Amino acid sequence: MKLTIITPTYNRGDKLNKLFKSLNNQTVKDFNWLIIDDGSIDDTAEVVRDFMAVANFEIRYDIQENGGKHRALNKGISKITTELTIIVDSDDFLTENAVETILDYHELYDNRKESDKLCGFSFLRAYSNGEINTGEFPVDEVVDTYRQQRINNNLLGDKAEVYYTDILKMYPFEEFDGEKFMPEDAVWLKMSGPYNMVHINRVIYYCDYLEGGLTRTGRRMKIFSPYGMMYRSSVYLNDPQVNIKAKAKMAILYQVYSQFAKNRDDENNKDKESILDDRARCKVNSPMDKLLLALSFVPSKCIFLIWDRKYK
Repeated sequence: MKLTIITPTYNRGDKLNKLFKSLNNQTVKDFNWLIIDDGSIDDTAEVVRDFMAVANFEIRYDIQENGGKHRALNKGISKITTELTIIVDSDDFLTENAVETILDYHELYDNRKESDKLCGFSFLRAYSNGEINTGEFPVDEVVDTYRQQRINNNLLGDKAEVYYTDILKMYPFEEFDGEKFMPEDAVWLKMSGPYNMVHINRVIYYCDYLEGGLTRTGRRMKIFSPYGMMYRSSVYLNDPQVNIKAKAKMAILYQVYSQFAKNRDDENNKDKESILDDRARCKVNSPMDKLLLALSFVPSKCIFLIWDRKYK
């Protein structure tokens, strides 16, 4: 078996069926589905048992105490033994030939993994009406970094990434105590530089952003995970090859979430040693990027006051 499809889920028992049907209809069955239940209190476990009884492919199920998608992914990825991994959210689904397409490209580029320093493949994601999320890559099958193709080229929407599992395991998601969100692009950007991806203009993944999902619950969720958001900004700011436009945005966000972190630490009477440790993990290193942080203080203060009033 070559591919694991990993799905972190929380109280989405009524949404998993569309994904299950798309997996049951795959033209190639050389995969398993690993579901990591992030402490659901609905009927997710029962729904998955029903899937297992009728599935024509392997399903594995594990449950953890509610801690956020990134913790579920860390737990799940540590258990994966297949060569390839793709993350598919619980309310999304795959094209019927998605696994076949992934494995075809895997075979095509298998002898170039080392020479091209590949960490995986980036395919297209579309909405259920067929519209491609943020458009196609400028050049089909270009071998390049996530940084260049997605950030510096301003192609910022979601795509469908497939990773070599051995490399993915080298980049776990950062975990901060008491926080349940960590943006995935913090990891994808850290992979850039050491590793490239093959960017492929083929749709293999469909999504619609539903009420209650992470994408739709957005800002409030991020405000309650301020160190995770600071860490993400620091990854951008500490990368010398990220363009200045992206860095300027991240400098503002860093300062905004730094204020939310301070307020939350004060409210929770967090001890000084823990605060220093968390802030050290989010440290911005270069003098130029520290200057960006200083220049962003006034606009970030304005944004903080607006968001604090709106989401309190």
